[in-house]
Amino acid sequence: MDLGECPKIHDLALRADYELASKTKDYFYDIDATEHLEAFIADCDRRTAAAKQRLAETQEELSAEVTEKANAVHELAEQIGQKLARAEALGEEGMVEESFKLMGEVEELRKKKMVAEQDYRNSMPASSYQQQKLRVCEVCSAYLGIHDNDRRLADHFGGKLHLGFITIREKLAALKKTVDKRRDERGASERERGGPGGRRHYVGGRELDRRARRHRETARDRDRTKDTDRDQRGKDRERDRDRERDRDRRRSRSRSRSKREGSRERSRGRDRDRERESRRSRSHRSGSRERRRD
Repeated sequence: MDLGECPKIHDLALRADYELASKTKDYFYDIDATEHLEAFIADCDRRTAAAKQRLAETQEELSAEVTEKANAVHELAEQIGQKLARAEALGEEGMVEESFKLMGEVEELRKKKMVAEQDYRNSMPASSYQQQKLRVCEVCSAYLGIHDNDRRLADHFGGKLHLGFITIREKLAALKKTVDKRRDERGASERERGGPGGRRHYVGGRELDRRARRHRETARDRDRTKDTDRDQRGKDRERDRDRERDRDRRRSRSRSRSKREGSRERSRGRDRDRERESRRSRSHRSGSRERRRD
C-alpha cells in the first residue's frame, strides 16, 4: 500500500546497535509493534465495513436463499484462488509434487464451483445473474466479483497486498498472546527504574516518531541550507561575470574612443600641413609675378 514516507529512521548501523544493546536491556518494543499493528488492522477492518455498507446500498438486494448460494460460489472461488496462488509459489520453489497435489485439489473445487454456479444461476432471472455481484475480501478489504475468473482470483490471493495483510494478522495474533504479560513486565521495570516518575526513562513509539520527525526536519534544513549556499554561490559567480563583462565593455569603448580621437587628431594634423603647404605655394607664385613685372 502507498503509506507515504515511514516516520521511523531506517539505518543498519542503528539496528546493529539495538541488537547489541537489547542483549543487556529489554526495551519492550514488541509492545509498540503490537499497538502499531492493531491500529493498522483496525483501519483495514473499518474500510472493510464501509465497503460492505456501500455494497448493501448500491447492489440489488437478494433473498436469503439466493444470497446463501452466491456466498457458496464466492467461497469456492476464494478457495480456488488461494490454492492456485499456493501451487504457483510451490512450483517456483521447486516443490513440484506438492504443487501438482494442490492443482488436483483445484480441479475438484472447480467441479464443485460449476455445480454451485448452476444452482445460483437457476435461482434468479438471467438479467440479474449477468450483473456483477461483488464481495469484500475479509483480509485486505479489496473487492472480489462473483464472475471473476481463476486467474484474477489467483492474482489477488497471491498478490503482495493480500499476503502482506495475512502476515500482519498472523504476527499480531502471535504478539497478542504475550502482550498483557509484557505490559505488566514493562510497568514493573519502569517503576523499578523511575520510581514515582513512572515512564520518564522509557522511550516509546510516539517519542521515537517525534525524534524521527525532528531528525528528518534537521536533515531537510541542512539540505535547504546547502541549496541556499549553492544558489548564493551561483549568484555571486554570475554577478562577478557580469562585472567582468561590464569592465571589458568599458575598456573596449575606451580603446575605441582613443582610436577615434587619435584618428581625428592625425586628420587635423594632415589638414594643417596641407594648409601650410598651400600658403607657401601661393606666396611663391605671388613673388614670381612681382619679379616678372620688375
